Amino acid sequence: MPFTEHLRELRNRLLISFATVGAIAVVLFWPSQFVIRWMMREYFNGIALHAFGPADVIFTEFKFSVIGGIVIGLPVLLQQLWLFVVPAVHPRTRRMVYAFILPSVVLAAVGLAFAHFVVIPRVVTALLHITDAVATPTFGVASTLNFVLMLFLLFALVFQTPVVLVGLARLGIVSASSLMHYRRHALFAFFVAGGIAAPDGNPLTMALLALPMYALYEISIWIILPLQRRWSVVHPSTN
Repeated sequence: MPFTEHLRELRNRLLISFATVGAIAVVLFWPSQFVIRWMMREYFNGIALHAFGPADVIFTEFKFSVIGGIVIGLPVLLQQLWLFVVPAVHPRTRRMVYAFILPSVVLAAVGLAFAHFVVIPRVVTALLHITDAVATPTFGVASTLNFVLMLFLLFALVFQTPVVLVGLARLGIVSASSLMHYRRHALFAFFVAGGIAAPDGNPLTMALLALPMYALYEISIWIILPLQRRWSVVHPSTN
C-alpha cells in the first residue's frame, strides 16, 4: 500500500475514534454530576466538595465525560487500532492477540471491582483519619476525582499482570522457572510498592495492596506452566 494510502487510512481511523469518544462524552456530560455525587457518598461519606476556581466543576465534569467516553468507546478504539496494524501483523501474533482479548477485559473488570469494594474505601478511610488528626478536610472537586480515577486505573492495570506475563512467556522473554526463581524478589518488591502506596503506613493496608499483586504473579506462573508444555509440543523449535 502506498504511503499516502497509509496516511489516509490513519486519518479515517482517527476520525472514527475521536467521533466515537466525542459522541459518548456529550451523552455523559449531563449525568456526570450525579456519578460524581455518588462517588462522594460512596467513598467519602458525603463530605462536601469545594470548587477552587469558577470553571473547576465544568472542567471536572468535562474530564469525567471524556474519560467515560474513552472507557465505553474502548472496543471501537481498539478495533480501529487493530484494523490499522493488522495487515503488518504475523498470523501467529494475531492469534495470540485474539486469545488475550477476553482475559484482559475480565481481569480489568475484576481489578475495577477490587478497587471499588476493597481498596478505595480503606485507603480513603485511612487518609481521612490522617487528615482529621491535624486539619479539617477540605476536598477540591478536581483533585478528588483525579485521586479516585487514578486508583481505578491503577488496579485495572495491575490486574493485567497475568496477561502481560503469559504474553512475555509466549514470546520467550520469561518462563515459569524464571518467575519461580524470582518469587521472593517479586514479593519483596510488591510489599515495597504497597508500603509506598499505603497512605497510613498500616501493615494491613500495605498487605491489602501487596498480596493481590503477588497472587496475580503466582497465578501467572501456574497458567504459564501447562501452556509452556503445550507450546513445546506445537512449536518445539521456538521453546
